[in-house]
Amino acid sequence: MREVLVVANRTLGGPKLLEAVRARASSGDVRFRLVVPQSQPSAGLVIYDEAVRESAQVRVDLALSAVASEGIVGSGEVGDADPFLATMDAIAERRPDEIILSTHPAVHSGWLRRDLVERIENASGLPVEHIVTDLEQEELPFTVTLVLASKTSGGEELIERLKQKAGEDARPSLFIAVVPQQDGSGGATREARARLARMLDRLHEAGLVGSGMIGDPDPYTAAVNALELFRVDDIVISTLPDERSGWLRANLIERVQSATSAPVEHVIVDLQPTTAAPAA
Repeated sequence: MREVLVVANRTLGGPKLLEAVRARASSGDVRFRLVVPQSQPSAGLVIYDEAVRESAQVRVDLALSAVASEGIVGSGEVGDADPFLATMDAIAERRPDEIILSTHPAVHSGWLRRDLVERIENASGLPVEHIVTDLEQEELPFTVTLVLASKTSGGEELIERLKQKAGEDARPSLFIAVVPQQDGSGGATREARARLARMLDRLHEAGLVGSGMIGDPDPYTAAVNALELFRVDDIVISTLPDERSGWLRANLIERVQSATSAPVEHVIVDLQPTTAAPAA
């Protein structure tokens, strides 16, 4: 069985890349291995290394889930921040038969400015197909919704709204959940991860494709960092009702709206059980 190594980051999911994968998968004797190098944040942005690595893992998870729905089986891993080293590490671990490398157009691609295609060809001796994806011009074959939630991450109102959204577009829907930590302590990190895991379980039970990561303790910073790391079509922010939500008291919805051109939707989740009226 032939093995194809796919190397991509922000252009992962581009229509030309998916077409190349489907064409090879049609032969029936190909397996795919995906390597996603960790993103480098824009100058001036402070994003923790853990968040950068987790964002790459989110891309791996979503990509494998998306192609699995078409019967294409693959494996994936997060690679070194240097795409050349990430590729060569993967080759050293298990040598593939060929490589597919996906990048932005030359004017926007840091990878191409470093002559990545030629360096990989020369160092590996393997055939390399270079696929260019222009995210500004090409419509992706799915919609991506960023979901920001913490205490309400498993709320019924939120899950039901996401199920509705999945049916509103002809394209498949992918969901990226970001759960901010309450503070920087170890206990807060564990609680955020537990909330994230419960939310992803609810999404999968509902038949939705999603992955996620924990975010900065400040929800606005968590949202802005996620917008830097991912290309999204819209944003859903889930909070408690007005009088109980610190996020609303801090004008989170309006602040996120001012930071992006993507539509921002607010979903209210009331976790307090309704008190039943006494029986007659």
